[in-house]
Amino acid sequence: MAIGLTEEHEALAASVRGFAARHITPQQVRAGLGDEGRPEYWAALAGQGLLGLHLAEEHGGQGYGLLEQAVALEELGRCPVPGPYTPTVLAAAVVAAGGTGKARAEILPALSDGSRTAAIGLVPDGPVLGAAEADVLVLPLGDGRWAIVEDAEVTPLESLDLTRSVGAVVAPGDVPEERLVTGVDVRALAVVLLGAEACGVAGRALDDAVAYAKTREQFGRPIGQFQGVKHKCARMLIALERARAAVWDAVRALEEPDQQRAYALGVAAALAGDAAVQCAEGNIQVHGGIGYTYEHDAHLLYRRALSLRALIGRAAQARAEVAALAVEGVRRPMSIELPDEVEPLRERVRAQVAELAALEPVEQRAAMAEGGWVVPHLPKPWGRDAAPFEQIVIQQELKAAGVRPVPLMIAAWAVPSIVQYGTPEQQERFLPPTLRGEIVWCQLFSEPGAGSDLAGLATRAERVEGGWEITGQKIWTSLAREAQWGICVARTDPDRPKHDGITYFLVDMASLGVEVRPLRECTGDAVFNEVFLDGVFVPDELVVGPVNEGWRVARNTLANERVGLTSSFQLGGDLPKLVRLATELGLADDPVVRAELGRLACDEHAFALLGLRATLKQLSGTDPGATANVRKLVAMEHGQQVTEYGFTLLGDEGVLTGGWKSDLRRRWTRYLLASRAMSIGGGTTEVNLNVIGERILGLPRDPVT
Repeated sequence: MAIGLTEEHEALAASVRGFAARHITPQQVRAGLGDEGRPEYWAALAGQGLLGLHLAEEHGGQGYGLLEQAVALEELGRCPVPGPYTPTVLAAAVVAAGGTGKARAEILPALSDGSRTAAIGLVPDGPVLGAAEADVLVLPLGDGRWAIVEDAEVTPLESLDLTRSVGAVVAPGDVPEERLVTGVDVRALAVVLLGAEACGVAGRALDDAVAYAKTREQFGRPIGQFQGVKHKCARMLIALERARAAVWDAVRALEEPDQQRAYALGVAAALAGDAAVQCAEGNIQVHGGIGYTYEHDAHLLYRRALSLRALIGRAAQARAEVAALAVEGVRRPMSIELPDEVEPLRERVRAQVAELAALEPVEQRAAMAEGGWVVPHLPKPWGRDAAPFEQIVIQQELKAAGVRPVPLMIAAWAVPSIVQYGTPEQQERFLPPTLRGEIVWCQLFSEPGAGSDLAGLATRAERVEGGWEITGQKIWTSLAREAQWGICVARTDPDRPKHDGITYFLVDMASLGVEVRPLRECTGDAVFNEVFLDGVFVPDELVVGPVNEGWRVARNTLANERVGLTSSFQLGGDLPKLVRLATELGLADDPVVRAELGRLACDEHAFALLGLRATLKQLSGTDPGATANVRKLVAMEHGQQVTEYGFTLLGDEGVLTGGWKSDLRRRWTRYLLASRAMSIGGGTTEVNLNVIGERILGLPRDPVT
């Protein structure tokens, strides 16, 4: 998923990538190392309008905004684009935002059409990116004002980034009023635009590493097949996706109230530069010795990443700013604003929801089941065939009216499979009462020897007259003691390949031969259960889908499970509780504690954004891509890290514990014990990293033994 989300942004990104492939090749980047002045691609770049995407048409621009400029910068950052492009568009953004009318009229058209270039100093007396080749300099005066200068003396400096110059410039002492820029948060614009370029660098580094890992062989196989390489590349993708989400949100927040704006910008500043450096370092590591040579492009990406991180500013400072806001209770809302076109739909839904709200609880549940309100995305009559926009409207209106759908829990994973693969008789028998909340379900999938590797299950089902007898053991089964029915997978043909010969059954939990034993976890609680199946009879009419093709049905169920876990699974502490704990302990103002609070706040915000962006991608009709797996991994690790850090704050009180209703300090040790399940349930961290590496990045699968 790139920074842009809409089809229009995807088209713009594709256009810019095509332009770069034609005009800014690796050979051209190499040939221009150390050159100053306008590079060969400059006239073509200006002709494409890429210098003024964010500028008003009256000033020669394209009339779009900073988000579109960020989309272009991300793509050009992949080259990495040499020369004055990024300094020019950043300086132009600053002049457009705070320059006088005369300055905008005189300066911006020339920057937009490429006849002049620009550079901007971000801090007084600091190095100025692109100063040597700039026709216009925007320099900080140290009092919140910037000066537009066209004849300053520039002293070239040795640049870490070999593709862009750096210079020292002395700001003039006396500047005409019409050449002053005021009232602009230059740092905010720099975080957004430099952060977007950092995402492009990270994306290119990741792509290069993955491409090399697919073809470079060691020990008789591609290095991308080794789990260490696979997981490194997956971690690079995670860092990139978090950074893209944060930069996108920072653009959105530029016009929002101060605290919201500061929170979003702080997260972007903390994540974007670090992501570029992490991916650039990972690229060198994956390439090994060849990646360390001067002749390879990996070091050019690394130099660009390091330079961008330096210009964006210290991540530690950004995290401290986010921490201060988090301690004050600031959070970024993850609300979705729908277009005006959905208002007629909203009015209809609101009227229908009002009728539901007026019913008594039992009648309300029946009406919601009958009307498809419980799972509106499913086809009628079980759902409402609701498109993404309608699903959001329904969720919003039900919440506003205080109408709570039936909590399906495990049934939320079973219902879609019965809808898609069940017979009409199965659907009529199970779906209406399930949607009314009258049937509780459990999931009989995992086994002692088949957890993440579900296809390795050993539970067998043997054909008998009228049906099947199931024998085996299931484990980690939540709600098994309460459930009336279970969804179960068992092997029906052991002679078939691993993923074949599996059948999907509906099991009556009151059947003879079903034994449920509570499974006590390390917390001392018994949330999960073991289920023993000893010759349990299941009639033919309770087989879902074709015999021996249950893996396909199970994958449908697991897909629904993963979405559910991604959005709601939480066993440990969370950031608001951690802030409360630190405050109670008198540690919330400790700089060391603030540093970690800031890091965790950035993590929390990033995975929340991943969910929001996936939803918005679906609403716009584009593919959400890697978000589900990435967000699950980030969210689970975040929950563990929050809980583990809270425990370290307890000091010697960490030797004490209490139940879920005890005070927060005693409860925190219970959180810590519970949190160990978070990186196991729904697919372990390691398996998810494999999935990201293989299915999303296309790295070679592990060899079959």
